[in-house]
Amino acid sequence: MTGFLRLIPVIEAIHIINRISPAVGTENVPLTAAYGRILAEDVQADTDIPGFDRSVKDGFAVNCADTVRASEAAPVPLTRVGQVVMGRGGNSPAIRPGECAYIPTGGALPKGADAVVMLEYCQDLGETVLAGRQVSPGENIIRADEDYARGEGVLAAGKHLKVQDIGVLAAVGVSRVAVRKRPVIGIVPTGIELVPPDQVPAAGEVRDVNSYLCGAFVEEMGGVPRYYGIVRDDRAELAALLSSALDECDAFLITGGSSKDDRDITADVIGSLGEVLAHGMALAPGKPTIIGKIGHAPVIGIPGHPASTRVVLAVLAGPLLRSLSGCTGRREAKQKAVLTRNIPSERGREEYVRVKLLGDEAVPLFGKSGLLNTLVESDGLIRILQGCEGLEAGCEVDVTLW
Repeated sequence: MTGFLRLIPVIEAIHIINRISPAVGTENVPLTAAYGRILAEDVQADTDIPGFDRSVKDGFAVNCADTVRASEAAPVPLTRVGQVVMGRGGNSPAIRPGECAYIPTGGALPKGADAVVMLEYCQDLGETVLAGRQVSPGENIIRADEDYARGEGVLAAGKHLKVQDIGVLAAVGVSRVAVRKRPVIGIVPTGIELVPPDQVPAAGEVRDVNSYLCGAFVEEMGGVPRYYGIVRDDRAELAALLSSALDECDAFLITGGSSKDDRDITADVIGSLGEVLAHGMALAPGKPTIIGKIGHAPVIGIPGHPASTRVVLAVLAGPLLRSLSGCTGRREAKQKAVLTRNIPSERGREEYVRVKLLGDEAVPLFGKSGLLNTLVESDGLIRILQGCEGLEAGCEVDVTLW
């Protein structure tokens, strides 16, 4: 049994993960199934959008030169020549000097018109409309290619597709979308003391919590968790499981067995099947974390205490899932808050402290890494950079939200 390798900075660990985690393959899905997926190819507009000059207000389409002297006190009379019918822009009346036509929001601008006077500034007298406000060329209209011009880039590969992105894809004629496949992540719990959640633990036993923490995190990040049974700190059993599961998974999260007593087998097994690239992070909690690779599959060995597991998931498994899925545009949710208590920290490691948000205040939740209650009560993490001696009460901090 050897000691820890040198403790590497978190940023170096992330660089290693990105290097060994190429994006998985692609698949085409219906637009109705594309929400939340990662776009695999750039998308361009197939035509000008909206494709015609259109009004953004209810009002009257006019030639703006006719409104130069218009005001509320001295409205300009215009001859009404009809109205724009939605969806039938080709049949709309043409506007000549001194004329106007009623136009609804979204209606196609008639020929001869170059602006719209909003309805509330007009008096409709039937054949005559009194325009009580001057308008400029282009006012209250969108030009045919003002949203997107034909061939213009709309969305870039790597985009995490949100609600508004689905709408844009529909607007540019995309009915099926090339997206990255969801990475399949093997979840492997280790520990002779573990029992399933439906079993009452005997003395010295604990329920397997970390498998389900990891699996839920993988789902949150857009991956597919594949759960494997508890491995009882047996090297041969763990090696056999990983070898047989290699064809089923794009990566593995192994929980427990990452420290350095005789039962901590994870690093040895990863090394026997592939390569251990790092064992030991300048990270608290999470110092014993392992990064390795078996065949094509990156592996993260995660410490067994749930709070450590949750931090390592946020700090290292997050980049793993983003890299595998080819995601370039998904950002962590953060909130600024004022720290309510001093937080001491040891120089030489990056530390993550759980906090509870009360309004615009962040309350540190100090507790041992084996405790679950501070995880449940917390709203997120504060990051204390390596080399910093801590944070003082009253300072503004960025809280990375769970």
